[in-house]
Amino acid sequence: MKRNLAILGSTGSIGTQALEVVAANPDIFEIEVLTAQNNADLLIEQAIRFRPNVVVISNETLYDKVFSALDPLDIKVYTGEKSLSSVVQMESINMVLTALVGYAGLIPTIAAIKAGKHIALANKETLVVAGELVTGLAAKNRVDILPVDSEHSAIFQCLVGEFHNPIEKIILTASGGPFLGKDREFLKNVTKLQALKHPNWSMGAKITIDSASLMNKGLEVIEAKWLFGLTPDQIEVVVHPQSIIHSMVQFEDGSIKAQMGLPDMRVPIQFALSYPARLKSDFPRFDFSKYPSLTFQQPDLQTFRNLGFAFEALNQGGNMACIVNAANEIAVASFLRDEIGFLEMSDLIEDCMQRVSFVKTPTLEDYIKTDEETRRRALEFSF
Repeated sequence: MKRNLAILGSTGSIGTQALEVVAANPDIFEIEVLTAQNNADLLIEQAIRFRPNVVVISNETLYDKVFSALDPLDIKVYTGEKSLSSVVQMESINMVLTALVGYAGLIPTIAAIKAGKHIALANKETLVVAGELVTGLAAKNRVDILPVDSEHSAIFQCLVGEFHNPIEKIILTASGGPFLGKDREFLKNVTKLQALKHPNWSMGAKITIDSASLMNKGLEVIEAKWLFGLTPDQIEVVVHPQSIIHSMVQFEDGSIKAQMGLPDMRVPIQFALSYPARLKSDFPRFDFSKYPSLTFQQPDLQTFRNLGFAFEALNQGGNMACIVNAANEIAVASFLRDEIGFLEMSDLIEDCMQRVSFVKTPTLEDYIKTDEETRRRALEFSF
């Protein structure tokens, strides 16, 4: 049977690569829903090629443009953020790929879980912000959450056939980004163009900046806690500049399993969409002779403070991870607008962690209020 997919964020980096996977496997996947925030032109192009039943353009000012292009093809067009939570409940959908950026992925993912749809999760912020709530809903509704991030996919692949064996710890690998080995003096004056030049991965702007600051790894630490039921002391981060080993699992007998391959997001995307099957692909293959040395080192938490903030939020619990995420989203957006410096992003996040109201046992409404309060305070922060 075909898997009917809804791709939330189809015009972004993950969404476009997911559609490559779909195009290569037309007998296995069918597109039911495509959504975008602002990229109307690419959304129209994708819809013409893949012929979904429904598209959503979240930016309401672009609705007429998308409707005019797709209505003759009998493709339904909706607009507005609330439409995302409605379309994921369609009976024809088997799986929802959440590839939205940031906090925006939370509410539609919750709606999809409540509707019993399996989730391929590329939006780590969903579990960062409300991990306990989301995983609880998934268990209640018997919904699988399959990780798309390369690191979490690596852990998941290492655990296949091992689910009955307790984990001693997981080891998340980090490339170190474009500023590996640089000190705070150097980072004071780096530009967004420098920060956007990731040495190994091709990603969207927000996640690329997060990678440069190690916040991306911090968010992955929090996500891993909820995906795999871990305690903070069971999660380790090591810097692996070559990005060949995507992450590892150490079991109680001391054995370590690692998942390896070239940096190519289509591999974890395809595995999540097709699990438990492994589909044949023509993706480039790893050649050991071209990588005679794989190296590892400890992250520099004094220079790259964001990773430490994530561990602090994980240990504190409650809504602290929600605070960190919202503050970081504002910080990254401000940095990309050249309003603050690279190191000042950490200063802003730390200030919000200290000033925003802490809630020990938050509800969904608490998470929503926390996100709003944090963004407001972050925008008021002055250097």
